[in-house]
Amino acid sequence: MIQRLSLLRWLAALTLLLPVALLAADRLDPNDPDDVIKIQRKWNCSLVDGEPTFYWWYGSMYSRVPGERDRLLFNVQGMNVRACGTVTDPVRGTGYRSVSREVMFYLDPETDEVLRTWENPWTGETNKVIHVANDPVNARRPTFPYDEDGNPAAKFRGTIKNGRIFTTGAAPLFYKNPMGGDFQEYVGGSYHAMEMFNSFAYEDEVFDPEIPVNMKNSLGWSRVSKWLPWMEMGDRVGILVATTAGRRMKNFDALPDVVKDEILKNHPTYTLPPPLDDSRPNDTTWTITKRAIDARRAQEEQQ
Repeated sequence: MIQRLSLLRWLAALTLLLPVALLAADRLDPNDPDDVIKIQRKWNCSLVDGEPTFYWWYGSMYSRVPGERDRLLFNVQGMNVRACGTVTDPVRGTGYRSVSREVMFYLDPETDEVLRTWENPWTGETNKVIHVANDPVNARRPTFPYDEDGNPAAKFRGTIKNGRIFTTGAAPLFYKNPMGGDFQEYVGGSYHAMEMFNSFAYEDEVFDPEIPVNMKNSLGWSRVSKWLPWMEMGDRVGILVATTAGRRMKNFDALPDVVKDEILKNHPTYTLPPPLDDSRPNDTTWTITKRAIDARRAQEEQQ
């Protein structure tokens, strides 16, 4: 009887241990470059080629001018729709490339209505608001697990703590302003900004190879930059500070009404990502503003 009882206990213990062992064997390995690519891809988009995925964020934008209090200028809400496609290389392995387009709308800080014009408190002018509508915002090149010599290149850069995974990073931006002239090296006018990113996910979802998308991802995005070009501030002293939080959304219909309504009314192509083979140059706030101003001037010349 004692031996039978001990055997039953041993079998029960083995039954409890088996799922743990199987789970460990079936998990994506953050130390394996091939698995790191899958982890990154799940985080960014989906393991399914061409499947649309949506990110949404909301927050506020402030001014900072020496000698005066910071001002809340706008609330903001934005959305990025993206997809990934598999890319293979005989040396670098199986990787992916992402394609996306995104919008961000400037909202009245009291009513949250989409602004069409803005009363500039520094110049006294009424400015026409040009919202962010960047199409495309694509990865310039594919991401692979190995480099050109076949050495491991993809690295897992998250921090794992109590079942959660955290990532953080910053993008210091300094480049020739597309709206400037040919002598910016001599007189200034380069675009100078810092964008900061934080993201959060769950370990069980990220490392599960059977789950193609991390639906429980959340994010934080902040930016310190010069004045927006449509504000017509020239070289006036001051900067803008934006801070936002957001998450992955199930689909387009899950977005807030203010974002959906504006997209359907004025940016209907943003309900889906660009095609996977999209090769167009990327858009920025500066390129879309330049096009809008050029179109406005051309219209005024015809009148």
